[in-house]
Amino acid sequence: MRALDLTRLADIVFSAVFILLVLPVWIIVIPLLRFTGEGEVFYRQPRVGQGGKHFDLLKFATMLKDSPNIGTGDLTLHNDPRVLPMGRFLRKTKINELPQLLNVLRGDMSIAGPRPQTPRIFALYPEDIQKDLVRMRPGLSGVGAILFRGEERMTRSAENPAEFYADVIKPYKGKVELWYLHNQSIAAYLKVIFVTIWVILFPQSGLPWRAFPGLPKPPTQLAPFWSR
Repeated sequence: MRALDLTRLADIVFSAVFILLVLPVWIIVIPLLRFTGEGEVFYRQPRVGQGGKHFDLLKFATMLKDSPNIGTGDLTLHNDPRVLPMGRFLRKTKINELPQLLNVLRGDMSIAGPRPQTPRIFALYPEDIQKDLVRMRPGLSGVGAILFRGEERMTRSAENPAEFYADVIKPYKGKVELWYLHNQSIAAYLKVIFVTIWVILFPQSGLPWRAFPGLPKPPTQLAPFWSR
């Protein structure tokens, strides 16, 4: 069986198992969201998927409903005023990402791969990187997501956060995602899952750099943010 076939089989098994494991969390979060904030439970947002096709990414609602038309649009900054009080907790714990297991189960995404981007943010990648990225199914987590788990903290330090994101973060993140494309394997897939869980438990760990040797060298503006 080819590696890609094994990966899809693993996606189905893992997403089904994880959904069952987190179901108690959903049972608590759904009514809390329904009766707090603006009453929205799920947030659906168009993202770029495999082959360049768009799909609706599912998340628990954490921001004001009109957020895409307010402030920095689909770029969320540190202490963003559009984030609702309960949303801050959901985002910090990554619980807001759990509905994406349904995206994985139905084949929009994989457990491991580059994080799916909105069309506007995806367009910030250089054209050659865009062409390569759509060869992969986007992921619930990936090497880029692991390294940039503190992305809001990175943009906070910049004089112009939107410019820093477009000119520094996005190009390097694209290189990291392409590194995963060229190093795909079942071992790398399982490693992404393990390291994702590890950095949630130990946020300051330098394990990602040891777990994924050969990653592109980060630009000098980003190097201070990582323990290596």
